[in-house]
Amino acid sequence: MSGTAFRSGVERSYPLPRAGPDARITDSLINSVAAVLVGYGFPRLTAPDRVALETALAAFLYNSQESKT
Repeated sequence: MSGTAFRSGVERSYPLPRAGPDARITDSLINSVAAVLVGYGFPRLTAPDRVALETALAAFLYNSQESKT
């Protein structure tokens, strides 16, 4: 199996190649993800949690070596 194939054999869509800053990663996106977490019973995010969530989301979306700043 290739490094991008999941157990079912279906190729993964993520991580994406990173061409530069992504304007789609906004406060609104982070707020939406945080709201979903709270809706599932997780605690509300503090400011440091929000930074960690943004970092984790970027690491999931983009090649981890390319998303390091």
